[in-house]
Amino acid sequence: MKKSFARLAAALLAAALLAGCGASSSNQGGMAESAAATYDMSSEAALTQEAGGAESALLPEGADATTETAQKIIYRADMEMESTDFDSARDTLMTAVEANGAWMEYSHLSGSAEDHDRYANYTVRVPAENYSAFLSQAGAAGSVLSLNESAENVTMDYIDLEARITSLENQRDRLNDLAAKAETTADLLEIENQLSDVQYQLESYTQQQRALDGQITYSTVDIVLREVATLTPTGTTFVQRLGDAFQGGWNAFLLTVQGLILALVYLWPLLLLVALIVILVCVATRRHRAKHPKPVRPPMAPPAPNQPPAFPGASPSVPGDNESKPNS
Repeated sequence: MKKSFARLAAALLAAALLAGCGASSSNQGGMAESAAATYDMSSEAALTQEAGGAESALLPEGADATTETAQKIIYRADMEMESTDFDSARDTLMTAVEANGAWMEYSHLSGSAEDHDRYANYTVRVPAENYSAFLSQAGAAGSVLSLNESAENVTMDYIDLEARITSLENQRDRLNDLAAKAETTADLLEIENQLSDVQYQLESYTQQQRALDGQITYSTVDIVLREVATLTPTGTTFVQRLGDAFQGGWNAFLLTVQGLILALVYLWPLLLLVALIVILVCVATRRHRAKHPKPVRPPMAPPAPNQPPAFPGASPSVPGDNESKPNS
């Protein structure tokens, strides 16, 4: 009886494995072909869509990420922007988050309002159907410097997970039926051991599927917001770039003057100390010169009349030689 039951259990397990594998293979093949065909159509439509402003260039016009249910696509975006009014820009971002049913996954703020150098880094999880609308509203918060988007198609991975989960659930049901019919303790322990392994794999694949569902349902948008005194030029034509260059030069000059003034203000104790040292050195030098005046040199005496000539061979000059003699 024991041998016949063991043979029966082995035959049932083999049949369940073959049935699960065959069903998963056929299901996976059919759904893969359908998903691939739909994804090609949406990819072609996305390529023909032109990007404008901060709107998404990955979604076709009039469609959202959940239009084709056969597709499992994870949307991500990185946005970098700047603003001269940091508080207003941040309020606009928070309004866009609330209006689109999104939630803040990460937030970091640094800098100070006094120095006008605040920096914010946000990670926002947006419902996939509001992904494009959120990018458009968030882009209105400031001057968008860059916007990078990506779309990862995880349809095949998702189908594979579904097939594995279905197969493991069938195995679990078969093992539970066998455990209910077990007649000996040894057979029951063997079935429970296999059931534990199946349950562990089933929980692992279920967690992976839930993680994919979360990434598919909620798109991830990383936003960097900087506070600046002047916006970075974004002109494209020559006239716009020329105007931006003049404006940038004037702003740079003003910033340089402001920096020098601020540096002098910050260094006023050191400048005061240097000025005091210079004054003390000048006073000490004057006192030293007053106490130790330089000796006055005596005036040089005129040369003697019969002084020998300074050059050899020259005759000494006699007074009156150069005077004209009267004619005899």
